[in-house]
Amino acid sequence: MAERRKLRSEAWFGGSSKDAFMHRSWMKNEGLPSDLFDGRPVIGICNTWSELTPCNAHLRDLAERVKRGVYEAGGFPLEFPVTSLGESNMRPTAMLFRNLASMDVEESIRANPIDGVVLLVGCDKTTPSLVMGAASCDLPTIVLSGGPMLNGDYRGEKIGSGTVVWRYHEEVKAGRMSVESFLAAEAGMSRSAGSCMTMGTASTMASMVEALGIALPDNAALPAVDARRNALAQLTGRRIVKMVHEDLVLSKILTKTAFENAIRVNGAIGGSTNAVLHLIAIARRIGVDLTLADWDRCGRGVPTIVDLQPSGRFLMEDFCYAGGLPVVMRMLAEKGIIDRDALTVTGQSVWDNVNTAENFNKEVIRDFDQALAPEGGIAVLRGNLAPNGAVLKPSAATERLMVHRGRAVVFESIEDYKKRIIDPDLDIDASSVMVLKNCGPRGYPGMAEVGNMGLPPKLLAQGVEDMVRISDARMSGTAYGTVVLHVAPEAAAGGPLALVREGDMIELDVPNRRLHLDVSDEELERRRGSWRAPEPPNSGYQSLYVSNVLQADEGADFGFLQGRRGAGIPRNSH
Repeated sequence: MAERRKLRSEAWFGGSSKDAFMHRSWMKNEGLPSDLFDGRPVIGICNTWSELTPCNAHLRDLAERVKRGVYEAGGFPLEFPVTSLGESNMRPTAMLFRNLASMDVEESIRANPIDGVVLLVGCDKTTPSLVMGAASCDLPTIVLSGGPMLNGDYRGEKIGSGTVVWRYHEEVKAGRMSVESFLAAEAGMSRSAGSCMTMGTASTMASMVEALGIALPDNAALPAVDARRNALAQLTGRRIVKMVHEDLVLSKILTKTAFENAIRVNGAIGGSTNAVLHLIAIARRIGVDLTLADWDRCGRGVPTIVDLQPSGRFLMEDFCYAGGLPVVMRMLAEKGIIDRDALTVTGQSVWDNVNTAENFNKEVIRDFDQALAPEGGIAVLRGNLAPNGAVLKPSAATERLMVHRGRAVVFESIEDYKKRIIDPDLDIDASSVMVLKNCGPRGYPGMAEVGNMGLPPKLLAQGVEDMVRISDARMSGTAYGTVVLHVAPEAAAGGPLALVREGDMIELDVPNRRLHLDVSDEELERRRGSWRAPEPPNSGYQSLYVSNVLQADEGADFGFLQGRRGAGIPRNSH
């Protein structure tokens, strides 16, 4: 019989030393019986529950379901809170705090008697921040998402969270919808617990962890209030205990192949451009060199076959009933688009997990020959305007604008944009290219979701529905349009974007992956002579952030956090 592997938690709870006495004794004030400390795996349930994060407000109950499964499998569950990032309420943007939350997760895991971890996530940045922190520790880890809300409904129309806000607000600005009707849609949009039910960043990242193999099948699409989500939580609790016994750590699953699979799945589902930043950051935490070139290479030729808002018509509840992500992954595996042999948290391969998945609605999950978009992968653009790259989501863009040349209308900041965009005398037409500066990782700071600039009211009134927009900012995964994002280097770091002036001509050529500013190198150098970097914040976390954040093409992580540090047992302080 194989010798039992010593658990990490035994360095705290094992034996009869003074230190073990103290660790066990203080834990027993919670009413815990002695046999819980007999060498069974301690499972940390890392919970981002918060009433200030609406998408995650139901995670307390989900944690109890996980605990049931842990106990059933012979483990000892201990729930602990970490920083919760809610994009809907946090200012200036939750992305500013993603790296901070990842530090909270990493050090909470490393400092405590934990053998395996369940990450309870939901709203956009909670998923990448928890996976980033856990990746740095490299213990057995499994992710459980909170699940999307039920479909939104307003006067018989199926409305998607976020997406409908952008669309209805443009209708109000154009004079085609009353403010009263706009406000009446609020309750109908968010009518159950859960995260955005569009293919926004929350649903994209829930799909990404399933595609990476670090969540159980069906994690992405089961609605938050579906009883099967609770059952999945219980199964997740059972599985993490077995993963500890198997020593199935994150680095065995999060390989370069796993990330390539996830990139291709992202194209097939029409996933958010935010996934680019998050997957690069996660990969570099675990020690995998993932780049924008990988995103472009792996995404090319992958059609978008999931017909979901904002790219398409349906919502996550419909996606669930159609069969969910396992169907998509089976279809991709059958075509040889993803690697079917990649290892997952089940202890089995991708193919083992998905080979029996059935498609129950071919309108929602389309056949390849009926794809929503022939090229669904994220397009990575380069040129003298974005030497280190920029991204665009083809499935959410307008086909006629994918090759475009237009005159720049330049906004120096988001405040400048808000002030001037409503001016009826603004010199802009449908062929113009809207350019927004100083909204990147350093510039905002935090790289807010302001890249999908609303169009000028005077053009909306003329029936204009889309224009080319370029910025160093991000875009909400629930938004849409021909929007170039993540321009690197950003304006605040002295990138060429900082040098664009009103009236410059800009060329966008998505098929050839080109983004070009029609200004000579000599003129750009002359302009650079008068450019001045913005004043950095002078206090607190924002100062730390601006001083250490990497550019978008590197995942906007802190350089000092990249690389796997492990979960070594800290020295005892007693």
